[in-house]
Amino acid sequence: MIELVFLGTTVGILSGFFGIGGGTILVPLLLIIGYETKVAIGIAVVQMVFSSVYGSYLNHKKGTLDSAMIGVIGVGGFIGALLSGGIASSFDDETLEVIFLLFAIFALLRLFFKTKEELTQRKVNKVVLFVIGFALGAISMTIGVGGSILLVPILVGFLHVPLKKAISAGLFFVVFSSIAGLISHAKIGHVDFETGAIIGLASLFGVYLGIHLKDKVGVVIQKRLLVIFYFLVVAYLIQRIFI
Repeated sequence: MIELVFLGTTVGILSGFFGIGGGTILVPLLLIIGYETKVAIGIAVVQMVFSSVYGSYLNHKKGTLDSAMIGVIGVGGFIGALLSGGIASSFDDETLEVIFLLFAIFALLRLFFKTKEELTQRKVNKVVLFVIGFALGAISMTIGVGGSILLVPILVGFLHVPLKKAISAGLFFVVFSSIAGLISHAKIGHVDFETGAIIGLASLFGVYLGIHLKDKVGVVIQKRLLVIFYFLVVAYLIQRIFI
């Protein structure tokens, strides 16, 4: 119990600080302490429901959440994520770990390229936004991540959404994708609800601290810490899969 509470608090802090759902952090940590891949993904999905809902509430209070724009993407993500349990069950654990590794490598490489911010936000057809959400929901929830690490560069690089606003939108997207992902994975039997609830509840306190830390720390330091984290995740997964 103590181990799970500590794990949840740590994941919550990192989730709020970096604006991510938490699965990218939690799945590797659960693998390290001995959980099977599909079970680790199911637990991470439960935790993401807790952290994304609470984190989005805090961002809304701070006035950084554009719920109208992300709502269309979120509905697409919800529908796409409903397919995630079936997709995950069609792969073995090692294949899912390789997919997760490729995701982590992409996230790490993305951090080395500066995303150019534009002054004027683009208006995009709602059908395009829905398709973006659908694809991200299906892909991300299959491996137990929220999808914000993919959505944020799309919002900033292509739709010209300000970075801070995009980070808040990314976490709000996780609300939609994680709830649908939970429904889908639960039907397949991948979810350990007790462990997920303990970690999820503990993560709420961490999310609160993480969001407040995010507003006090400079972007450069925030980015460097995220690079270090993803490098450790990639190194661990390479060692686990190939060595």
